[in-house]
Amino acid sequence: MKDKIQVPFQKDQVEQLKAGDYVYLSGTIYTARDAAHKRMFESMHRGEKLPISLDGNILYYLGPSPAREGQVIGSAGPTTSSRMDKYTPDMLAAGLKGMVGKGKRSQAVIDAMKKYKAVYFAAVGGAGALLSKCIKEAEVVAYEDLGTEAIRKLTIEDLPVIVVIDSQGHNLYETAPDKWRR
Repeated sequence: MKDKIQVPFQKDQVEQLKAGDYVYLSGTIYTARDAAHKRMFESMHRGEKLPISLDGNILYYLGPSPAREGQVIGSAGPTTSSRMDKYTPDMLAAGLKGMVGKGKRSQAVIDAMKKYKAVYFAAVGGAGALLSKCIKEAEVVAYEDLGTEAIRKLTIEDLPVIVVIDSQGHNLYETAPDKWRR
């Protein structure tokens, strides 16, 4: 399936996506890497309000390089998602519905995705310069002191991603190698 998806997600939209689907995301997403996740996690556990709403939103595990003159953002390739795994179940419980990154996820994250009906997308690592062309606007909205790891609000158009783990827990990282071995 190659579909254009408007984000943030509408109710039940996540559950229609299946592992292996190729989709193009357009709309608004947020960036957050290790340091931003840690800070949000700590804020949540102190009962403080987060700087962004996670409800229905997608986090792109991204720390972009500086933008060159005339560009909206620098290279925008995904970072390794497993570094966020210890924070992710709580983010999903707070309403997060999607993540974009690269690499495998822990069983605890997959279980939380099934429980809270969320999806994990992979973006092509090493293609940051090409992916940046899909970002039409970028604005730091929280944790500016973190530099490249600050939370950014992105307006995206046709960001190409693959559903790697769907809301039922089907995991392309497990099923694809088996398929190709046969």
